[in-house]
Amino acid sequence: MSSLPHVAAAFHRVLAELPEDLTRATGFCQRRSKLTGTLFVQTLVFGWWHHPAATLADLCHTAAALGVAITPQGLDQRFGPAATELLRERLTAATAEVIAADPVATEIVGRFAAVEVLDSTTITLPDALAAHWRGCGGRTTTGTQSALKCTVALDLLTGRVTGPELTDGRTQDRATTLAHATPLPASLHLTDQGFATLTRFADLAEAGAWFLSRLPVQWSVWWPEGERLEVERWLDRQSDATVEIAVTLGAMRLPARLVALRVSRAVAQERRRKVKAAAKREGQTPSARGLARADWTLVVTNVPPAQLTATEAWTVYRGRWQIELLFKRWKSLGGIDEWRSTNPDRILCEVYAKLLIVLAQHWVLLTGCWQRPDRSLAHAMVVLRSWALPLALHLGDRLGVLVVLRALQSALASARGITKRRRVPATFQRLAAPNAPWGFA
Repeated sequence: MSSLPHVAAAFHRVLAELPEDLTRATGFCQRRSKLTGTLFVQTLVFGWWHHPAATLADLCHTAAALGVAITPQGLDQRFGPAATELLRERLTAATAEVIAADPVATEIVGRFAAVEVLDSTTITLPDALAAHWRGCGGRTTTGTQSALKCTVALDLLTGRVTGPELTDGRTQDRATTLAHATPLPASLHLTDQGFATLTRFADLAEAGAWFLSRLPVQWSVWWPEGERLEVERWLDRQSDATVEIAVTLGAMRLPARLVALRVSRAVAQERRRKVKAAAKREGQTPSARGLARADWTLVVTNVPPAQLTATEAWTVYRGRWQIELLFKRWKSLGGIDEWRSTNPDRILCEVYAKLLIVLAQHWVLLTGCWQRPDRSLAHAMVVLRSWALPLALHLGDRLGVLVVLRALQSALASARGITKRRRVPATFQRLAAPNAPWGFA
C-alpha cells in the first residue's frame, strides 16, 4: 500500500515542476514570464487549499509567498483557455496516481479483495460553458445548459479513489468508463441503481467478483425453476423481518440472492411520500410496485450466504453512504461547486483546481487517519487547510515534503473522531457489529 514517500512523490510529480513542453503545448507560456505555469498552478491549488473562497487578492498573497509578486488584475488576466487546459491536464495527471492505505481492520469488509462504491455528482455550471460541458437542458425545473458530471469509485477497504472521471452533465451513469472498468477478482461492488445493469452484473460474476445492489423496480425476478416471481405478493406472505431466497434476474436469468429487510412504518410512509411526489413532478401516476415495496428494502447479490449473511449484506450496502459523504465534503468543505467570478475560463480553472485539491487532500487523509475506525474525514479536512503553505514552500524538495507530511500525519492522528451513537449508529459501529439489531432504515 502507499506510504508517505509515495504520497510525497505524487505531490512532486503533479505539482512541483511542470514540463516546459506542457506549458508551451497548452499555450500558457508563449513568452518568458515570472508567473510560470508551475507557479500559476501552485498559486491556485494552495491558495484555494487554504481557503476555498479565496479572492484574487488572497491568491496573490499565496503567489508572493512562493516568490512571485503579481497584482489581482495581473492574475485575473491569466485566466483564459490556455489556463483551463493547463489545470485540466494537471487534474488528469493527479487521477493517474494510485494512492491507497493499508486495508482497514474491519472484519466484514476484509472478507473481500476490495469493496468498491461507484457514484457520481454533478456540478451545475453557467450556460456560457455549454460548449465545454453540456448540461441536461430545460426539460425540468432544474435543467441547465451546462453541467459537469464527476464519477468516482471509492474502495472502502483501502480508501483508494479512482477518478474523478469528467463527463457532460447529461451523460448517463452507466455510460461512463468507470461503470465498465475491469473488476478485481474477489472484489465486492456496491452498485447504485443508476449504474445497475444485468450485463454489468454478469461481467462481474464472470470475472470472479461480487455485486450487491438495491433491486430496481423494473427488473423481472424469477424462481430458479423458471416461473416468474411476483415479488409484491411474495412479500405480503412474509412475517419475518428478514427473508431471503435464491432467484434469477431479468431475461438473462442471472443467478442471485434476493434479500428482503422490513423497515419501520415511518420509513415506509416517507418512501411512499417520495414516490408520490416524484410522480407528481413528472405528471405521472405513482408506481404501484414502488408503493407496494415501500415496506421493504430489497437487495440482490451473488455473494453466497456463507460469506455474507442477509443482515451483513445490508450493513455492507449501507457503506455506499461513504461516497455520498465524500461528495458532501468535496462540495461543502472543498467548494468544488462554488466560485467568485462570472468569467467562464476562470470558473473552469477554479473547478479543475479544486477537484485536484480535494483529490490530493484525500491522499494525505489516507496516510494520516484512514486506519482509525472512528475517523472523521470532515474534521480532518479542516485540519488540512492550515498546512497549505508549508506544503507549497517545500514542493521542490521531496525530502522537505516528506517532513511536512510526517508532521501533518501527527496532526491528523489527534483530530477529533466520530462519537458513538445509540439511536443512529455510525458506519464504523455497524461494521464492527453487523448482526446487532440496528434496524434497516
